[in-house]
Amino acid sequence: EAVVSTQSTGNNLSNMSDLPEGWIKKMSKTHGKEYYFNTETQESSWEKPSGSSKVRASHLLVKHRDSRRPSSWREANITRSKQEALQILQGFIDQINGGASFAELAKENSDCSSASRGGDLGFFGRGQMQKPFEEATFGLQIDEMSGPVITDSGVHIILRTG
Repeated sequence: EAVVSTQSTGNNLSNMSDLPEGWIKKMSKTHGKEYYFNTETQESSWEKPSGSSKVRASHLLVKHRDSRRPSSWREANITRSKQEALQILQGFIDQINGGASFAELAKENSDCSSASRGGDLGFFGRGQMQKPFEEATFGLQIDEMSGPVITDSGVHIILRTG
């Protein structure tokens, strides 16, 4: 019981403030040195993690006939080619760069159900999205928009919001 209460009061409180959310410091019994462990993703690392373990993003998805599910709330049977989807997406990028609202364009045009939220996907961590989407999002600064990102779902533009 004492061990449980010690853990629940957070023996690592002094360490928590300088670690991203979800990360704790542990001692390796095998190597006799400290390491870092993410309680959400079960990832461990000898190197101290930096930055946030989660990001928030919005996206605008344009599906094509080779998408893993070529249908959406907008269109029951999507027949456009991947190249056509990329051209459509480039048109949205041009509109946003010209001052159009990302959220409004996503709301009207995204093939994802997140369209109803202006493309907002909320917060997510590593391992929750398809790899190209994850890498692009974690590589963006807050309020920075990606170029075209290709996944099995289709082609996206991503706006990191947090």
